[in-house]
Amino acid sequence: MSGELPLNINIKEPRWDQSTFVGRANHFFTVTDPRNILLSNDQLEHARQIVQDYRHGIVQPGLTEDELWRAKYVYDSAFHPDTGEKMILIGRMSAQVPMNMTITGCMMTFYRTAPAVIFWQWINQSFNAIVNYTNRSGDAPITGSQLGTAYVSATTGAVATALGLNALTKHVSPLIGRFVPFAAVAAANCINIPLMRQRELKYGIPVTDENGNRLGESANAAKQAITQVVVSRILMAAPGMAIPPFIMNTLEKKAFLKRFPWMSAPIQVGLVGFW
Repeated sequence: MSGELPLNINIKEPRWDQSTFVGRANHFFTVTDPRNILLSNDQLEHARQIVQDYRHGIVQPGLTEDELWRAKYVYDSAFHPDTGEKMILIGRMSAQVPMNMTITGCMMTFYRTAPAVIFWQWINQSFNAIVNYTNRSGDAPITGSQLGTAYVSATTGAVATALGLNALTKHVSPLIGRFVPFAAVAAANCINIPLMRQRELKYGIPVTDENGNRLGESANAAKQAITQVVVSRILMAAPGMAIPPFIMNTLEKKAFLKRFPWMSAPIQVGLVGFW
């Protein structure tokens, strides 16, 4: 049919050139677009149908290239790349910005008392466990026992780190205490991610050639990948957890927050989201 969309568009790869910063940025912002969590099941199923049809050589009538790419990213945002299963809503990449900024902002606001520390570290690690489980490798499923061990260990590590550092920072500058949540998050990431991905560390992850042909499994590749995930998670948290403490330490000395202390949490959440 004249004008029909060609079948040689490679939707297995990102739309933009990943060798350039702009290309990587476009891909990242599209993958993490929070608007995707508002899509209905019908919209998600429609995107899946478009992608699956195209992969089987079927082009829906009137489909444009932009619509195809939009469907591809909507599909990727909600369905697991290995299993094809619909992912848990808050575990999807599109939920990362609103969920992380809210939880992190609250951790950094309510860090002074033990009950608040325990509650928000527990909430954070519960969310991290869901994200790690949702985005697990389809070739290395996680058992209930492994999931439980990772969850309890990371939560315990985060709470212990936060409470211990809080005790040590009671007699130093209040600004120092504001960095305790960041230290707790870093410690928990070092525990949580390797435990959640322990099957991959043991049995390896798939390795393919430049043509996508599977060559086998590699435990070394898994170790390298998981190490990079741990480091990147800590570095990604750094701007939002290392810069706002300086700003909030100044703002809380001003008359506005002294008069409206309940505004601390919304402002903190906003700062985390901005950074």
